[in-house]
Amino acid sequence: MYVGTLSFDLLLGDVRSLKEKRSVVRPIVAELQRKFAVSVAEVDHMDLYRRTVIGLAVVSGDTGHLTDVLDRCERLVAGRPEVELLSVRRRLHGDDD
Repeated sequence: MYVGTLSFDLLLGDVRSLKEKRSVVRPIVAELQRKFAVSVAEVDHMDLYRRTVIGLAVVSGDTGHLTDVLDRCERLVAGRPEVELLSVRRRLHGDDD
């Protein structure tokens, strides 16, 4: 069994309130869940309205599949015009960890 995680540090565009922030973050989280069947949530900077960290986890029996899913998730978030991707942190955990 292998577990892969991604952590996206995002700067949000023209957002002036936490309500507007939710309207940007929720669709990204929902699309990742729907398209890739991953576990995903906003995990940091909940009190700041122009920054957020989205965390994502995937479990698979095959590292190739795991890497493919993580790559596609990263491309989806990087391609969103309403956010600027500041950094991505990727971790892979296997049975030996």
